[in-house]
Order: sequence, then structure tokens, then C-alpha cells
Amino acid sequence: MAVSTKIIKKRIRSIGNTKKITRAMEMVAATKMRKAVNAVLASRPYAFDIWAMVMNLISRLEIKKHPLLTPKSEAKKVAIILVTSNRGLCGGFNSQIVSRALKLADQAETAVEWLAIGRWGAEFLARSGKKLVAVFEKPDVILTTSEISALVKAVTGSFVDGTYQKVFVAYTDFYSALVQKPRLKQLLPLEPLADAELGQVGQASAPQPAAEKNFEYLFEPTPQIVFNELLPHLVTVQLYQAMLESTASEHSARMMAMKNATNAAADMIDDLTLAFNQARQAAITREIAEITGGKAALEAA
Repeated sequence: MAVSTKIIKKRIRSIGNTKKITRAMEMVAATKMRKAVNAVLASRPYAFDIWAMVMNLISRLEIKKHPLLTPKSEAKKVAIILVTSNRGLCGGFNSQIVSRALKLADQAETAVEWLAIGRWGAEFLARSGKKLVAVFEKPDVILTTSEISALVKAVTGSFVDGTYQKVFVAYTDFYSALVQKPRLKQLLPLEPLADAELGQVGQASAPQPAAEKNFEYLFEPTPQIVFNELLPHLVTVQLYQAMLESTASEHSARMMAMKNATNAAADMIDDLTLAFNQARQAAITREIAEITGGKAALEAA
């Protein structure tokens, strides 16, 4: 029994060390999550307003033949931008969005090409034999739109030249620290429909669209030149917002996963401590019984 208690003590010490690690990872994830959520809250009103403004302009002006608004029916491919994390230890964050994206790919009537943001998704697609055409690094906390400029140029260029019929982005929408939902969004062509799901953080306090008014718009130098600059910027903002949502979701999922791991480690330590005490008490009782039995045998002799 002495060996058994020694093994139990070793396991308690090992799980205690693991608990310290998961607790530290939980605290780091919580710090990063707060920064990511603040970024989402700061950018969401702008993303909402620019989308509403551009869609209002599109409905009023004859610019529906713009390359970013025109479906490419002759194209034979669909592109899916998959946003995952760089590493695991974040619960079902990666598996849920990958599963949702694969369903979209299965339903596509044309060939699908993948662009991965994050190492986890890139490695999964490579192992699965999917056609992965580009991999982009995902920062822990995205700060500016310049960090995704290369991706935006790649997808918009391929869409305009007729390589892709449509471009989708698969990311995880942040609802709260406890709830994150995988979401698919058509990035190109831009559709003149209100995007009610453009980020759920702070939706209750988000600015509501005002009643439609008969504004008179003045363009300098021309509407076409203005939209040539504005529509690519809108695509950038949409993808940037999706990245922010995904980053906040990732850190939140990791924080909750590490919190659950810490709680599970504490429960295991409690169970092992009880087992250790029971084993030690049994060993003491047996030793007392042996001493008593030996004394009785000596007295009988």
C-alpha cells in the first residue's frame, strides 16, 4: 500500500502542475479576449454605417455593373476563406467552423478553392486533400486593415478577372464570452442587402438605420471613380470585421476551455486526495492490526 500512496502523490503533483498551466493560459486568453472585444466594439458602428451607406447609394444610382457587384456566372470556381486559429486548446472553435465550411463546399456546384487564415485550418485542409491555394498568418490581435490587404487584393483581383464565381468567408461570430457561432458570409459579389448579422457584439446598442430620406448626393470627381475606391474599401471592412469577430471568439473559446480544464484538474485533485487519505488510513489500520496481532501471539506463547 505504501507504493500505491506514492503513486497517488505523484499523480496529485502532476495534475497540480497541469492546473497551474491551464490557469495561466486562462488568464492570458482572458486578457487577449478583452482587447479583441474592445476592438470589435470600436469597429462595429463604422462597419455597420459604411455598409448601410454604400447599399443605399447602390439602390439609388446606376452602378450595378461595377465589377464587384456583378456575378461571374461564367466562372468555374468558388473561393472560401477559412478563418481559424493558429493553434488548438480552444474547445470546438475550429472544428465547428470547419464543419460549416465543408458543408458549403459539398453543396457548391463548381470547384472550390480554399484560402486559409490561421495555421490550424491550413494544416487541416492540407491533410484532407483540399485545394489550398494560399495561407495567410493570423495575428493574435489584429490591429489594422493593412494586415489583411494582401488577402483582399488577392480575392478581389481573382474575382474581377473571372477566376471565381463567388467568394465566401467562413468565420466565427462573437455573441458573448459563452456563445460563439460559426457563420458563412458571401464576400463577393457585394449584394445590396442589409447585413443584420454584421457582428453581434453590442447589437442592442448598435445604431439603428434611420428612416429613408431623399438625400441629394454630390460626387467628386465622378460616381464611378468614387465607387472604384469605396467598394474595395467596403470589402476590406467586411473581412476586417470578420477577422475581429473570429479573434474575439477564439480567445473567448480558449479562455472557457482552459477554465473548464482548470476546474476538471481541481476535481481530479480532490478525488485523488480522498483516495490518498483512504489508502493511507487503510495502511495505518493494517499496521495497527499487525502490531496487535503480534502482541497477542507473544502473550499467548
